[in-house]
Order: sequence, then C-alpha cells, then structure tokens
Amino acid sequence: MSDTPSKSHGRKAIRPTLKPRELLTPTPDLHGVWKAKIITLFPAAFPGVLGESLTGKALQEGLWQLETVDLRQFGVGKHRNVDDTPAGGGAGMVLRADVLGEAIEHTTAGLQGNWPLIYLSPRGRRMDQRMMQNLARCDGMTLLCGRFEGVDERVLEHYGVQEVSLGDFVMTGGEIAAQALIDATVRLIPGVLGNQASTEEESFSSGLLEHPQYTRPADWKGRPIPEVLMSGHHGRIAEWRHKMAEDITRERRPDVWENYTDSQNDNPD
Repeated sequence: MSDTPSKSHGRKAIRPTLKPRELLTPTPDLHGVWKAKIITLFPAAFPGVLGESLTGKALQEGLWQLETVDLRQFGVGKHRNVDDTPAGGGAGMVLRADVLGEAIEHTTAGLQGNWPLIYLSPRGRRMDQRMMQNLARCDGMTLLCGRFEGVDERVLEHYGVQEVSLGDFVMTGGEIAAQALIDATVRLIPGVLGNQASTEEESFSSGLLEHPQYTRPADWKGRPIPEVLMSGHHGRIAEWRHKMAEDITRERRPDVWENYTDSQNDNPD
C-alpha cells in the first residue's frame, strides 16, 4: 500500500509573482480551518469546479481545505480490488466492507470536534439549504463517493454514516454530488463570497425562492426593468421583492411554500 494515499489542496495566501504557478498545490493542514475529506476512486476529479471562481480563490487563501483519499490504495490483492458481486446475486458490483472500513479509519484518524461522515446516495436525505448551513458550522466533513451498485450496508451501520442525496435520480458515482454539497456549504463560510449579505437574500435562506434579478440595460428587446426597482424607494423595493418571492415559490415549489406558510403560522411575529 502506498504511504501517501491522500492529497490536500489549498494554500494560506496568494502572493504576487511574475512566475506562473499551479492553481492548487499540496499544503499542510491549517489548524481550525473547515475541511472536506473525500474518499473516492477518482481523486483526479477534484477540485474540479471547486477550484474555480470564488471557491477556488478561497481554497487558495486557506479559508477552507480539501483532501482526497484514493480508495484504490486500500484495495485487496494484486489488482487492488475494491468491489465484489452482490450477496444473494444480482447485477453490478458492490464496494467491499473491508476496503471501505480501512479507508474510512485512515481518513478519519485523529479527527476531533463535529465532523460528520456522509455517503452520497440516492436513498439519502435530499440536500437543502438548512443542511448546508449546519455543515458550514461543523469543523469539516468526510464524504464517501460510491460507485457501481453502492456500498456494503454493514459499513453504513458500523460507522453511523449519514446518507445524503443530490436528488431523486441515480448517477454513476458520488463525485458530482460531493462537489455540489461542498460548493453549497463552502460558500456559506465567512469570507468566501466576500459579501455575507448575498447569502442572506438568496433562495431558501428566508424559506422562499429568490425574487427575480435585473441589471443593465434598462430596456432589453422591449422588456424594461420593473419600474419599482428604478424608483430608489427601498421600502417599496423590499415589498415588491418579497411579494415576487412568495408568488414564485407558491407557483413553482408548492412543497417549499407549504413549509414556509407553516413556519409563518408557528411564528406569527
């Protein structure tokens, strides 16, 4: 087995230089910084889009950290097998309990504080904004990206793994879902977006979908920006935005609207 099955990403700070440098370089752990650890058969898939734009900049500045752990390093036998046929028969392959167990124990060794262990699975709880807010308040999280027909159930039971789903559909693996979960969480970490107000006004933060947004030009293809937004009257603008958020939520997401109205009835103030 390799002595270096993990790769970390991120850097404490960006310094001006005329010499081109890699976007992401290995770094020691930064104490007290939120971190995502990913167990995956495809470590090269990371950071992926997480290395771009504001999340990538924040990664470089050490506002959060990313570490990938190659599951293949823990495979058994000459070919480092990580899967086997399903007990009881059936199509596909299942990730082995012994391989996953060793990988999980290696990855979580020495972790302290609030550090959930999550398996990306279509049968898990669907991701939502409240979940991301809770995860952003943790010390970090460890993500297990499944492949094939899934993982041995005993692993989920033994380690108390939380199952989380990107949505009601099936993908070929958990890597894309893991990136979505990390992105939606990392952007809530103070300093990542630069403007904390933007996270307070977006969809789901108030229990509603976000109101429509407009910018220049004032008139485009005969479609003007709503007059109220050009009025400069902040009270009227706030009222219009709230009404539009309610209308859109009621029309497009009855489930979210029901939860919102229930919460308003429970908290009339």
